[in-house]
Amino acid sequence: MNGDRVRGLTKPRRGFTLIELLVVLSIIALLITVAAPRYFASVQTAKETALRENLRVTRDALQRYYSDRGKYPESLETLQTAKYLMRLPVDPITERADSWELVAPATGIEGKVADIHSGAKGTGQDGTSFAAW
Repeated sequence: MNGDRVRGLTKPRRGFTLIELLVVLSIIALLITVAAPRYFASVQTAKETALRENLRVTRDALQRYYSDRGKYPESLETLQTAKYLMRLPVDPITERADSWELVAPATGIEGKVADIHSGAKGTGQDGTSFAAW
């Protein structure tokens, strides 16, 4: 009589064998090695897109402030208190709102902030420096 049979019934099989677990883990590892680089590249692309948009919106607010008042603001906080920006922009690369590089206006123009650049080190996926954006 078969050792697996007890009173005419088969024993229920419980759990997985070591080989089955290793095969499943190998498949999962293979999928992760394919998906992870794409995921991290898309996260970096999203950060760069957000940085470009934050720069565009802030530069637009600086120009509107200058057009309305004939001078540039003394700080980025001035744009917020004057309601040109709802909140200070965050640099998505550094994940901070105080890492912006502020550019002063040309000599003879009032104010202290005519333009901003990212304070992040390194380059984007297109090879240009974040500070050059």
